[in-house]
Amino acid sequence: MMSLSWIAFKTILNKEIHRFMRIWVQTLVPPVITMTLYFVIFGQLIGNRIGEMGGYSYMQFIVPGLIMMSVITNSFSNVASSFYSTKFARNVEELLVSPTSTHIIIWGYVAGGMTRGILVGSLVTIVSLLFIPLELHSWPVVIVTLLMTSAAFALGGLINAVFARSFDDISIIPTFVLTPLTYLGGIFYSISLLPAFWQGVSKLNPIVYMINGFRYGFLGVSDIALYYTFSVLILFISLLYGFAYYLINRGIGLRN
Repeated sequence: MMSLSWIAFKTILNKEIHRFMRIWVQTLVPPVITMTLYFVIFGQLIGNRIGEMGGYSYMQFIVPGLIMMSVITNSFSNVASSFYSTKFARNVEELLVSPTSTHIIIWGYVAGGMTRGILVGSLVTIVSLLFIPLELHSWPVVIVTLLMTSAAFALGGLINAVFARSFDDISIIPTFVLTPLTYLGGIFYSISLLPAFWQGVSKLNPIVYMINGFRYGFLGVSDIALYYTFSVLILFISLLYGFAYYLINRGIGLRN
């Protein structure tokens, strides 16, 4: 039984990787170019005028956040577009009637989204080395935060795809929810610079915890205690996974 589950998981994962690697010019290159423009415009041109933040140059300060931003957006969009395409083509019905468990279906797609998100994040990290030397305070914190964040947003992309009724619907959440939360997540500034009221409001944004945890792994500085970062990530993943399992197991939005 375990070997059959592993074969099913590996099949879904291989399909997902082949899907985005086949069109790598559309899936991998654009986010790297976008982040390079952020490095040039915000890191160098504007950063030289801002000076230091958190004891580091502005460029060093924003790089972890920009890497995490690329991971979040690509993990989410990969699963949202892929799972909706499967649903649109009615291939998802074959998955639902097969002996493949709901857990395997979820983790197959999530692992594919994580692979693309982490691959793009790695490419963005390599590009960042052209601008600044790599600072690394804690490898374990970097890896754990990266994996948990990409998993959380891959799950979010899966839920988005379940509810989507058209290809346009899969862009609503990224445009009106994900992008504002990401930009207000402390990528370009330290929330300690905000008035007390807005600091409190910012802490309602889960992306603040993820970006600060990732920044701590690189630089050793954070506006949020690491304990809260991992607590939020665990809670976020648990809730999203439970909801995704409920939707797929019941066939909500999948069966006509």
